[in-house]
Amino acid sequence: MKTKINELSKAVGITTAYQLQKKTDLSPSQAARLYKDEVEAISISVLEKLCDALKCSPNDIFGYNEPQTVKPQSVKIDPEKPASKSGTLKKTVSSDGMTVKDVRGRLFATTGKMLSRERVNNYISDGTLKTTQSGGKGTPHKVSEADYLEFEAWYKENILKQK
Repeated sequence: MKTKINELSKAVGITTAYQLQKKTDLSPSQAARLYKDEVEAISISVLEKLCDALKCSPNDIFGYNEPQTVKPQSVKIDPEKPASKSGTLKKTVSSDGMTVKDVRGRLFATTGKMLSRERVNNYISDGTLKTTQSGGKGTPHKVSEADYLEFEAWYKENILKQK
């Protein structure tokens, strides 16, 4: 896991580890390690000082590089075999599409932003996120892989670039 302390610092005008040290009241060596992303752990008290100095939340500080996954097109789904309930993270899309929960998790994994269930449903209602199944009473919305990828591209272009 990487931190985004360096880029967040620059966004608020902090261009050196020394300036970060002065803003946060951390030791010079600790500020330098944080600025260079050479830390393995950050205490809550240090995280609080960083958030105050960088005008951000803890979520903004951490970045996550998702491990490489198999593309869904190359995964063979056996309709005779029931889905595993072992608690492992599924990286494939079922043949009938993704649920709102799947969309939220996948968008978080690729953008770092977690949308509420209501926000995703609003995108479905206004037609921004297309579904293959209506989501009528007792039936969840289903989103195809192609529709999800189109929505993800739209979200990155129109929502993330505005922030």
